[in-house]
Amino acid sequence: MAAEQVAPEALRVVLADAHPVIRSGLRAVLQAIPDVAVAAEAESYGDTVRAVLMYRPDVVVLDLDLGRRTVTEILRSAPHTRILIFTMSDADESIVSALQAGALGYVLKDAPHDSILRAIRGVAAGEAVLGPTVARRLSGLVGCAVRDTGQLSGLTGRERDVLALITENLPNSAIAQRLGLAPKTISNHLSAIFAKLGVSSRAEAAARARHEGLG
Repeated sequence: MAAEQVAPEALRVVLADAHPVIRSGLRAVLQAIPDVAVAAEAESYGDTVRAVLMYRPDVVVLDLDLGRRTVTEILRSAPHTRILIFTMSDADESIVSALQAGALGYVLKDAPHDSILRAIRGVAAGEAVLGPTVARRLSGLVGCAVRDTGQLSGLTGRERDVLALITENLPNSAIAQRLGLAPKTISNHLSAIFAKLGVSSRAEAAARARHEGLG
């Protein structure tokens, strides 16, 4: 079980996966994000539970291969910790079992880096997060419309932050102040958002965001 010093204000993450290559890849992605920190790594059920008890992370990114038992024990020991399943399996029984056990998110290992980071942030905020493939599978299983947020999947985490604030009808200067960025940076993000969503105005972007449940 590897660990490192974590700033108190950082979003604390434990990476639980039996494969060192997967953990190393995730760590490399997260180390580039200033406000997200890997508190520890774990490669087994026992290591994961010990890491959760020791570091009290905000999120555990958990390989489904470590089992439903791990999900149950994490939530019993640290009920405020959120669990994001990170797996290769999109089997119906795997999805249902993990969500029934209490996992809040479920994404596949072939997801883009931005999607993984958004999923971690979303789960940390208490949101249920499903990758597009998982959402479609779950929709078929429960026989109802589970919204696929694929229209927003191309946005970076910061672009989603900007888009969420657009729905509050805030001007660029207020958005910049809220996010601690320069107004010019907000303008650049808006240009990227408009291009990715195929819209031409703030009103259209805000309407698209609300339709997708953002903001």
